Formats: sequence, structure tokens, C-alpha cells
Amino acid sequence: MQLQEYISLRPYNTFGIDVAATSFLEINDISDLEGIEADTKKLIIGGGNNLLLTKPVDALVLHNKLKGITVEKENDTHIWLRVAAGEIWHELVLYVVNKGWGGVENLALIPGTVGAAPIQNIGAYGTEIRETIDSVTFWYWSEKKLLSFSNRECEFGYRDSIFKNQMRDKFFITSVVLKLDKVPKLNTSYGAIEQELAHMGVTEPTVKAVAYAVIHIRTDKLPDPAQIGNAGSFFKNPSLSKSSFDKLLAMYPKIPFYPVNDSWIKVPAAWLIEQCGWKGYRIGDVGVHTKQALVLVNYGHAHGQEIWDLSGKIVQSVHERFGIQLEREVQVW
Repeated sequence: MQLQEYISLRPYNTFGIDVAATSFLEINDISDLEGIEADTKKLIIGGGNNLLLTKPVDALVLHNKLKGITVEKENDTHIWLRVAAGEIWHELVLYVVNKGWGGVENLALIPGTVGAAPIQNIGAYGTEIRETIDSVTFWYWSEKKLLSFSNRECEFGYRDSIFKNQMRDKFFITSVVLKLDKVPKLNTSYGAIEQELAHMGVTEPTVKAVAYAVIHIRTDKLPDPAQIGNAGSFFKNPSLSKSSFDKLLAMYPKIPFYPVNDSWIKVPAAWLIEQCGWKGYRIGDVGVHTKQALVLVNYGHAHGQEIWDLSGKIVQSVHERFGIQLEREVQVW
């Protein structure tokens, strides 16, 4: 455990924002957490994929590098896999689908680490990680010990969990237990998965085929952070009440939508943003991606505040046109 001082965080956030951290500590073992006091101001990062830095970080940055994958238990139908929080999420997905286990194949190529998955309740193509998480283990700062929450105790919601609310700043996730299917139940009806499988010549899909279909789709429309700085989807897809949506549909008959239940309808934020003319917008080194309006990008040396200011203009224009208040997904410092 070696504390570093006044280092650039540019390599540690996928937006590529160059700000300094007062102090920086890589966490490779749970014992590294024991000497850190609960009242220490902290910023915890994994892959830095859902993070926008708008100013220098006057805090202790903890870089989660915990590694390891072990089988907790299994039966004829399921296997419970404990995965350390510092493992790369996409590498875990590839590991799982190569074993033929189901549950995370629709979540392929989502950037970040395993520890971030339950905080954000990551989701894509009709699947959310809450459907697979059995439990989450974390270091609880105030008691200086490990605790575990069951799936129910995590209070998962759309891109939400207890870790973003009541537990904010009180924990450090160390591992996640996933309950995976030995007899997978494939979900290929969302988005373009079925079309991509057909294009791949797949007539009898497997978890591996679905994962690679998702990879192809995401690669085609989302920018690689190694090439263009970004944090993936910047905004959540808003959910509207049935009555509010019906009014919107009367005005915009071609609006895409996805029913959440009998009372709520989800509308793609990307469509709303694109209708307001933002797709492909660029000023200086800040812009909106040319293929995906949900993604804000840093073309080189943008400041985090510039990206935040652009997101504010987008939020305002969508609200003025559609009466919908977009909510940002990213963690902002």
C-alpha cells in the first residue's frame, strides 16, 4: 500500500479529464482499507467510466483493484459466483459466457468494474444486473468491517440502488455474488439483437452468441473511450406516466417507447436529444457523439466543467420542447 500525492487523474477516467488528486491509493487487498478513517474525504474509482471531473480532487482517491473469481456454491440449475469488485466487467462477461452460464450476456461491453455494477444497477438490452445479483459485500467505514446486503437490501431501481442514496459515501464494495443460470433463458427481443444474430447467421442462439451480438451492436454505435473520451450514456431514459405519454404521443406519433408496466412508459433520451438537434454537435473539444446522442465526448483537451455545461444546455432544450426533465447518469465531482 503506497500513498501517492498530487497525481493527474487523466489515466483514471474515461473522459480523459486532466485534474489533480491530493492523494491517491491503490486498493489491492481488503487490509488496505483498515487504516482509513470513516471521516476521511474520499473518491472511490474503478474504471473511471461513469465519472465526470469538473475540478481538482481535494480528497483521498481510492482505486479499486481487488481481483479474484471463485465459485461459492452450485446446484443442478444455478451457480453462485463471487467476483472481486476490481475485476473488469466485460472480462467477467466473457468468462461467464465461455462457461455457458446465463444472466449477464446482454450486458457485454459495458465499461467499468464489477464493483460499479450494483451501484448503478447497470442495464442494457432488456436486462439489469439486479436480476442476477445475489448479494453485495462491502467495507462499512463507520464500523471498519465487512457487511453484506442481499439483493432485496440493495433496493435496486432504474440505474439506482441504496448505494447511491442512503449508503452514499459510507461503503467500499469488495465483491459481488452473481446467481447464474446453468440452463440459460435468453432475452433477444430487445433492440437489434435478433437482427444482429440473423446477420451473424445464428439460428440457435447461445449465451455466447447473444453476447457477441451485443458487442457488435455496441461497437458500431458507441465510441471507444481509448479513441474518444466519454463516459458512455450520460443521461437516463425518462419514464413517463401513461397519461403524460399519451399526450406526447399525440404530438409526436413516431416517438419510440418501451412499456415499463401498465402505468409507466420509458422514452429513449437519445431520441429526445436528437430531436432537439444535438446529435453530432461540437464546440471546441466538447460535443455530442455523431452516432449516439446519449454520449457526450471529449475530443481532446476539454475541461469537465465544459462537458457539464453542455449537458445543462441539452437538459434545458429537451425540457423546453417536450416538458421532460432529463436526469444525468454520471457521477460528478
